[in-house]
Amino acid sequence: MSKSAIIREVKLNNGYKLILKKAEVEDAPKMVEYLNIIGGQSDNLLFGKNEFHLNIEQEKEYLKNLDNTPNTLMLLGLVDGKLVSTAQISASGRKRIAHNSEIAISVIKDYWHMGIGTAVMEELINYAQNTKTIKNVTLGVRKGNDNAIKLYEKLGFIKVGEHKDFFNIDGKFYDEILMEMYI
Repeated sequence: MSKSAIIREVKLNNGYKLILKKAEVEDAPKMVEYLNIIGGQSDNLLFGKNEFHLNIEQEKEYLKNLDNTPNTLMLLGLVDGKLVSTAQISASGRKRIAHNSEIAISVIKDYWHMGIGTAVMEELINYAQNTKTIKNVTLGVRKGNDNAIKLYEKLGFIKVGEHKDFFNIDGKFYDEILMEMYI
């Protein structure tokens, strides 16, 4: 891990140290493994176990392209060298909507309720505020994911709408709650 990639270190609720770092090309193998595992740990993501669609080379290329994408940050969370969280904020490159961004976040199940989600979200919000371009931050959350909804509301997000039957998980449909923060 390059020192320049480290953004912040955070002491977690349980005393562990979380390292927040910018994702780098050499992180691709860990990320692909992580994403294929985490998909099977929760019904709150857009994909299930082993449904992450990029291989290591494709993920490397994706990470390379992120470096050339303005107002975008992929953030990794590590505890004792283990990848425990991935998150991303990204804004459109289209001039008329470049002030809008979207956040996606995941935390591996063994590390829930330790403060990782809060630390990661705070860092992404801080990033958005420092761009001076991003004015709106949006996210979608599965209805019934009450812990995530409480976290987002605590950080200042408000509910602005719903997509009916957005998620199809094993043949059962769930609505998506749309949330926004205005910077």
